[in-house]
Parts: sequence; structure tokens; C-alpha cells
Amino acid sequence: MSDIAFVRTEILPQKAPPVAATGFIGWARENLFSGWFNSILTVLSLAVIFSVLSSILPWVFSPTWNGTSLANCREILTAAGSVGEHGTTGACWGVIRERWLQLMFGFYPSELYWRPILTFVMLFVALGPILFTDFVPSKLIWFSGLFPFIAAWLLWGGSIWNPLVALAGFAIGFGVFRYASTALGALAAIILAALVPILWWVFLAGPVASGLSSVIPLELETVQSRNFGGFMLSITIGVTAIICSLPLGIILALGRQSDLLIVKSLCVGFIEFIRGVPLITLLFVASTLLNIFMPPGTNFDIILRVLIMVTLFAAAYMAEVIRGGLAALPKGQYEGADSLGLDYWQAQRLVIMPQALKISIPGIVSTFIGVFKDTTLVSIIALLDPLGLSNAIRADANWNGIVWELYGFIALLFFVFCFSMSRYSMYLERKLTTDHH
Repeated sequence: MSDIAFVRTEILPQKAPPVAATGFIGWARENLFSGWFNSILTVLSLAVIFSVLSSILPWVFSPTWNGTSLANCREILTAAGSVGEHGTTGACWGVIRERWLQLMFGFYPSELYWRPILTFVMLFVALGPILFTDFVPSKLIWFSGLFPFIAAWLLWGGSIWNPLVALAGFAIGFGVFRYASTALGALAAIILAALVPILWWVFLAGPVASGLSSVIPLELETVQSRNFGGFMLSITIGVTAIICSLPLGIILALGRQSDLLIVKSLCVGFIEFIRGVPLITLLFVASTLLNIFMPPGTNFDIILRVLIMVTLFAAAYMAEVIRGGLAALPKGQYEGADSLGLDYWQAQRLVIMPQALKISIPGIVSTFIGVFKDTTLVSIIALLDPLGLSNAIRADANWNGIVWELYGFIALLFFVFCFSMSRYSMYLERKLTTDHH
């Protein structure tokens, strides 16, 4: 009797993976029910989530969007049968429907809402070539440089020559730097490039702008800073502080590592002083004490004072974040830049700083988010940010007693902005990664 060997000549068709190992069922078995202990925790967690949602969702989805007062909201809830042990249960969203424009724009004139809206749209255009270089033409970077001056003119109004004269100060500083760097050296050029524009803005900008305005009067209706409020005020302060604090932080971080004793001492002293003082103290200084040191009759806008203090506060923290990125770079990167024959500024611009900023992205974005949330502190010095406006709204007899609806709406908008910043930082980290495993 002979053995007969059987060899399959055709390939078996591919079978689908087991249902219990793929899709949602497979994910749940692996992550939620992988053992008896995880299974118990999963069941308890689902019970807690169900209990919380069953209490919150009916409150959120209440039929009170057309309510005209807190009493009217309670009547609507009673008619809808939303009555619990402690009276009517449900949010009174009528306050948001009636006051959301005030929460957004404060007391900005309603016929001029187009100006902050246009500014907000232009902000995204200006940020495009900086944040999304793969999708937005790099030629728009010139608009990004002009946007701060256009935004200030649109929001506050007045003569168009004021922002143009302010812009001229930066152009003068750049020209001085280009000339002095070849004639006097880098350090003298930096000092003159900072000093000359300051002298221009303090002594010459005002008379020049007034003279040009008298010859060619081009202006928008002026809006006083006391009319600014709501999220428009928070975004104005937050975006300005974020944009200005990054370059200032880079300069302070480089100054702290400088071999020049005076430069290093000034940067260390500034950073340690600012980081050792609460922001609210600096805001009180901005609102009250600065006027004491200014010449009599000087009109130093309160929002401008707050912008300066918040920017300096953020720059001190930004400097330490960037210094950590510089310290994390291996010494070979500095030696490699030297071996290429690059001078100090070329090495920082082309080799050192790009890598340090990449390492520092999480800390930088965390500082940005903290600065944006800290804009709510301006309510302490009588500026009507969203929290300050919520107190004014609740002082109205119709909405006296409203709390969670206003704070919840404000928290939601802050969450949208801060969450967007954190998602962008993750996108940027993935884009700049050089590790390929």
C-alpha cells in the first residue's frame, strides 16, 4: 500500500477577520473589557456618565431661547413640564439670545460692527502665511506685517496717518540698522535701531501725523476705548500679546545667554522681576501708576497700557520657554554652525533658533493659551471683558439671578479658541518632526 501525498494547487480565498477582533467590538474588548477589573470599571464609569448626562442634558436643551426675562423662562419651563424638586429645571437661554452681541462687542457702536468683524476676518488672512505655509501663498506675508496697523485703525478709527506714522518708525529703525551694522557693528546697530524709532514715536510722530491730517484729512469715526468690551476686547489683548511676546521672548532669551554683562544683567533682571510679580499687580500699575510718571496732560490709552503690560508679562515667560529649547540643543549644533563660518546672527537664524523653537512648541503654545485666558483679569481694572459684562448683564432686573448660562457660554467660547490653539500645536509638531522610524 503506497502513501499518496496531497499538495494543494490553488490559493485559499482570504477570509475576513473575526468579528470579535475588529471594529468597535474588537476595540471595546481590547480597551474596555480586557479583564474583570477593567470590565467593572467600565460599567461603573458608564453608570456615572449616564447619571451626569441625564441631569445635564435636560438643563441644556431647555425651550427658553425666546425667553425675555428669568421669570418668563420659568413660566416657559413650567408650561413645558420641566419642574423638579427644587422648582423649574432648565437653562434660561433667552439671556444669550438677547445679549450675545453685547458679549461679543461690548458697547461698541452697533452701526460700526462691520469694523471689528472685518478686522477679525483680516486676522485669519494675516495669520495664513505664518501658520499654514503649505496652503497659503507666501507673498501674503507683506499683509501680515501691515495687519497690526490696519487693525488698530479699523478698531479705534481716527486719522489714517496715525498708523502710517507708527509704521514709519519701524521702517526708520530698519534703515538705521542696515546702515549702522556696516559702519558701527552689530551691537551699536541694534541699540540705535531700538532708540531711534522710540525717539520718533515720542517726539515726532504726533506732530507729523497732525500735519499730514490737516493737509489730507482721511479718517474713520473715532471709537473710545471705554466702548471696547466682550470677546472683541479679549481677542484684541490676547492676539496682540501673543504676536508681540514671541519676538520679545526670543530677544530676552538670547540676551540672557549673552556674554555681554550689561545685556545679560538687564535681561535676567527683567525676566526674574516680571515672573516674580502677579499679572494682576502689573495691570493695577498699568491702570493707575503709569499716569503718575507721565507728563501732565498726557493721554495714555488704558487699553494700550494693558497691552504693553500683558505683552511684557508674556514675553518674560516666553523667554524662559525658549531658553529651555536653546539649552536642549546639543553642543554639536553650535559647533557645526561655527564650522560653516556663520556669524552669530546667521547661526541663530539658520541653525540654532529653528531647532530651539521646534523643541519649545508645546511650552510656547501653553504660554499662548495662558495669556489668552488671563485676559479675563482686565475686569479687575474696570475693563468690560466677557466676565465684566456678565456682571453688568446680571445687574439688569430681567436677568438678575442668571449665572450658569452666562458663564457657560463664555467658557464655551474660550474653550473653542484655546482648543484650536492646542490642535494647531500638535499639527505643527507633526509637520516639523524629523524622526522617521
